[in-house]
Amino acid sequence: MSLSLTQSPAWRALEAHRRAIEAMSLRAAFANDPARFDRFSLGIDGLFVDYSKQLVTGETLRLLLELAHSRDLPGWIGRMFAGERINSTEKRAALHVALRARGPVLLDGVDVAAEAARTFARMRVFCEGARGGSLTGSGGHRYTDIVNIGIGGSDLGPALVADALAPYCTPRLRAHFVSNVDGTQIARVLANLEAGSTLFVIASKTFTTLETLANARTAREWLSARLPGGASPARHFAAVTANLAAAREFGVDAERVFGFGDWVGGRYSVWSAVGLAAAIAIGMDHFDALREGARVMDEHFAGAPLERNLPVLLGLIGVWNTDFLGARTHAVLPYDQSLQLLPAYLQQLEMESNGKRVTREGGDVDCATAPVVWGAPGTNGQHAFFQLLHQGTQLVPADFIGCCRSHNALGAHHEMLMSNFFAQTEALMRGKSREEALEEMLARGVAPAEAERLAPHRAFPGNRPTTSIVLPRLDPHRLGMLLALYEHKVYVQSVIWGINAFDQWGVELGKTLANRILPQLTTSAPATMHDASTNGLINHFKAHR
Repeated sequence: MSLSLTQSPAWRALEAHRRAIEAMSLRAAFANDPARFDRFSLGIDGLFVDYSKQLVTGETLRLLLELAHSRDLPGWIGRMFAGERINSTEKRAALHVALRARGPVLLDGVDVAAEAARTFARMRVFCEGARGGSLTGSGGHRYTDIVNIGIGGSDLGPALVADALAPYCTPRLRAHFVSNVDGTQIARVLANLEAGSTLFVIASKTFTTLETLANARTAREWLSARLPGGASPARHFAAVTANLAAAREFGVDAERVFGFGDWVGGRYSVWSAVGLAAAIAIGMDHFDALREGARVMDEHFAGAPLERNLPVLLGLIGVWNTDFLGARTHAVLPYDQSLQLLPAYLQQLEMESNGKRVTREGGDVDCATAPVVWGAPGTNGQHAFFQLLHQGTQLVPADFIGCCRSHNALGAHHEMLMSNFFAQTEALMRGKSREEALEEMLARGVAPAEAERLAPHRAFPGNRPTTSIVLPRLDPHRLGMLLALYEHKVYVQSVIWGINAFDQWGVELGKTLANRILPQLTTSAPATMHDASTNGLINHFKAHR
């Protein structure tokens, strides 16, 4: 019987190493090694990553790379790119990389990259028609608004791309995204639209998703009530799905249905036809540039040696923070308002992929896996939760993401923003000792007794690990690189932990129970078939609705 992960020599070596450097000081590490920044930073094609403020040494990285080799990380990278069915529970490949590949990608002898290219060609015609006015609604009106109806990967990815790349959007079209089955969201969107100039894109891999279909039916009813008599809602719909028959049955014309294969996971699907609404908003040329940026990162991930491979390094450092330093959460802090949706996007990518407790072989995982991912744009977060990052009792590793140039260079705004970016990572690393706090107050004339009293409150432990990711500018190419960087980082961690990153059975139980409960909410009979709490809540709701 093979050793479990935590009993393996590579893991045990890392545990011993952690004990040996337990007293490591980042401040001292920089003071003692002037080349630390150069040794622990790496850039490719304009995307620059500084991980020198992580609690690692050269020996840490050497041991993490030994762990990666012991888990056959190079082999698993090769298996993904070769189209092997690494999603073992669903017997599927995970070939989202084929959606941005330069050449053929074979799956069971079929070139799926060529299939995707044919879909992209159809998308281009559709996007140009919707943007240019040759494709219109039932009354001949040009589309002024596109509403993407989806949830999960069919919402988070397109919404992020459209919002992040707003400077590349055409001003003639407004993009909206509806995901929640709470009627409030779609009601608020519809309240500001004209039926004759609105295009709805229904994005659902199976075309059976409860929330998406409920919102799609509401959109169809809204159109039917507002379009001129006899006008068909069909010219106001497009669909993206792997279930082409169901989309046509809903009433979407065949030429407006765009498919993608079951080898594309939902949280990786923005690169496919699922990105249709975003592609209409930013234009197909920019959508292609987004995919091209991801391809650059794919080629780096597949070909660079592990010790100079950005997704590998970030993935291994994440394992170090989670399993050896005890971090239970991970903060994503974009210092660019255009990336405000990135933390939510990465929540799905990381927690749905690696929030697992069972190995690929069906045994129990014997270590911590995915941390809780959260965050908000800087500088807003500084006035909300940074207090905990600096002086709280939990260790919270953080990614800071910023750009050298802004699309909105207003006065000194961008310099102020980035000064906070640099200052926060420095402060989290350096901290402030009690003695330094005391000295500062005495220098300002604070009475010695008062300074002694306040010093503990003004001290910061420092040694809080951060990674800084800096882009030249937030453009389609670099956004593609950034998203692919995180995708591959997550895969690296799944290989180390021995879990399947491409299924999500944990979301199924709640869906199944919701389908059972829904009919009970439409009757007056009291609920009795659940536990006392669930019965009580259902009956309370029915009594007070």
